[in-house]
Order: sequence, then C-alpha cells, then structure tokens
Amino acid sequence: MTVLTRWDPFRATATLQDRMNRLLRESFNPEGSEEALTTSGFAPPVDVYEDEHNFTLKVEVPGVEEKDIDVRIENNTLIVHGERKFEKEEKEENYRRVERQYGSFTRSFTLPTSVDPGQASAHYDKGVLKINLAKKAEAKPKQIKVTVGSEKNPEAKIHGKVA
Repeated sequence: MTVLTRWDPFRATATLQDRMNRLLRESFNPEGSEEALTTSGFAPPVDVYEDEHNFTLKVEVPGVEEKDIDVRIENNTLIVHGERKFEKEEKEENYRRVERQYGSFTRSFTLPTSVDPGQASAHYDKGVLKINLAKKAEAKPKQIKVTVGSEKNPEAKIHGKVA
C-alpha cells in the first residue's frame, strides 16, 4: 500500500525564511552595542549529589571571577548569584557570533531539613564552584550492631540494661 503525502511548495519556503530571519537576528545585532550582547541572563548548569555525610553541588561557571560569585543560605534556601562580564579585549564589531552567555545569574535551591547550614563550605577551582552542605548528625545513618545467638531478654539490652 502506498501512502500519498500532499506536497506544499510554500511550507519549505516559510521554514527557510524563519531560519534565515533567526540567523540574521542572532548574527547581526541591530544596536551593535556591548549592552545588547550582555543583557541576557543565563543559568549555569548544576550537578547535585548526596552521600551519607553531605549534599554536594557543582556549578559550572567558567570565566566568572571568584569575587563575582556570592553564595549564601537564607531561610533554608541556598542562593548562588554571580556575573560573567563581557570581555573588553575584542571590539564588538569584530564578532560574527556570540554563543557564550554573559550577564548575571541566580540559582536557588530549597534545602532539606537534614542540612546543617552552619557546616556549609564553598570552593572555586578551574571554573567549577563546589558547595558542600553537611548533614545534621541526627540525619546521618546510624549503624546498629546485630548480635547472633540467643539472649534471654534482648529488649533489656536495647535500653541499656543487662539481664
């Protein structure tokens, strides 16, 4: 069985025109100013992982200087704020395409109640901001020793009494 598809000659033309318009908008900034290149904010990618003692966040912020990063905990929320500034070494009119994003960014994360805000630390190296959030002592897993054999009164041992 053969399937017939109706051919619309103008569909391809409209798609091509949309792509060309987008390319021209992105490539040639009508204002031609640095501000127009830097106004869009961005959200750096973040990896979050957990082990038995910590929550760890890794934020990719290459090209951002340490002095331009602010990390704080407010009302059980971790807030990472920073800014990637446009490099002034090249004249803007020489750019044909700018794909790296510039401007300020803010990322916020609601912290679980198991995090101890007083035990937070941050380290910045090679464009990666690593934030360690220690868990509270009561949130850490506890190992319970299991004994093998018969005991007369196992409940007494749990309460600290020996029968």
